[in-house]
Formats: sequence, C-alpha cells, structure tokens
Amino acid sequence: MARKTAPQAHPGEPHDRGTGQRLNWLRAGVLGANDGIVSTAGVVIGVAAATPNNVLAIATAGIAAVVAGAFSMAGGEYVSVSTQRDTEKALIAKEKWELETIPQEELEELAGFYRQRGLSDDLAHQVAVELTAKDALAAHAEVDLGSDPEEFTSPWAAAVSSFVSFALGALIPLVMILLPFGENRVWIAAVAVVIGLFLTGWISAALGGAPRGRAILRNVVMGSATMIATYLIGLLFGVAVG
Repeated sequence: MARKTAPQAHPGEPHDRGTGQRLNWLRAGVLGANDGIVSTAGVVIGVAAATPNNVLAIATAGIAAVVAGAFSMAGGEYVSVSTQRDTEKALIAKEKWELETIPQEELEELAGFYRQRGLSDDLAHQVAVELTAKDALAAHAEVDLGSDPEEFTSPWAAAVSSFVSFALGALIPLVMILLPFGENRVWIAAVAVVIGLFLTGWISAALGGAPRGRAILRNVVMGSATMIATYLIGLLFGVAVG
C-alpha cells in the first residue's frame, strides 16, 4: 500500500504558515525606512539651503523631523492595525456563531465556493465536508475572510517596527548633513540619500518579486524631486530673509 507523503514546496516558494505576513512586515519596514530617508532629507536640506552655516538650526530641524515622523508613523500604524485586528476578530466571531447556529447552510456555502472555482458538485461537496470535519472555522475564515483565525497582526509590533524603521532611515540624511563637510554638506547628504533610496528600492522590489530597475528608478526620482523642491524653497527663503 502506497504511503502518503506531505507535499513539498517548490524551491523559493515558501508555504509555511505566517510567511506572507512576515514578508508584509518586512516590506512595511523597508517602506518605513524609505519614508524616513525622504522626509528627513527634505527637511534638513531645505533648512541647510536657507541657513548653510547654522548647524544648530539644521540639527534642531532634523531631530524634530525624525522624532515627529517616527511617532507619527508608529501611531498611525498602531491605529490602523488595531482597527484591522478588531474587524477581523468581529468577523471571525460572526463566522463561528454561524457555524454553530446554521452548520448545514455554512457547509453548502463552502461547497458553493469550490463549485465556483471549477470543481464538480460531488467533489466540491466532498471537499467541503472534509475541510469542515478537520477545521470548519479555519476553512470558512480562509474562504470568506482571507484570514487565519489563529493568527492576528499585533498593533504593538507594527508600531515598533514602523518607529524603528523610520528612525533608522531618517538617520542617513541627518547624520550626513551634520558631518563637517562645510559648504559641501548638502551635496554629500544628497548622495547618501540617493544611495539609501537605491537600496530601499532594490530591497522592496526583491521582496515583492517586482522588476528591480523600475522600482529603483521610481524611488530615486521621487526622493530626488523632494530634495530639489525643498532645497529651492530653502534658497528662496534664505535670500528673502538675508
């Protein structure tokens, strides 16, 4: 009698539970770092253009931008994920109640889903019966809600991840523009920012399986446009005040 073996995942194609969520968190971390780089670079380069010799003003503006941006990112992520988590829990509770109250209707609903996916009536019913016998709530949560009833996103983890990633990204322009490069501080910081944007663009594309070149170009162009805009505003403000 042939023995059943567990299905093997294709190389480079993770199927273990939670992999998708971990990749999403990693992508979110990269994007948070990207936001930190761009927003802080815009602030410090604008201030440096307006007051090139006032290191204290540049440092104050930069540190304020890092702190405000990091807390804003963390707070927004906490609220967003908390709302999503509460919604998912409410939907799971509703699904659980329906399974306890109207199990036959829920079974037919599950079978109907697989019929819509192309299975025959008999096979769709058999699949629904077997999945229901194994874990009815998990089967319906996956089909109806696209979620796992045993795995909810942590709002605190999301907040901390966003805070740290934003702050780390923001340190690149802040540190570089405060180094003793004199009149070249803006250009040195701009080069460092472009390198940082190149890396975050490449990593985010690699994680999502998207074309690297397009993601890097988009990232660098948007970040450079931000720096140019704030630099010109700083120059105009500096001339007006001066």
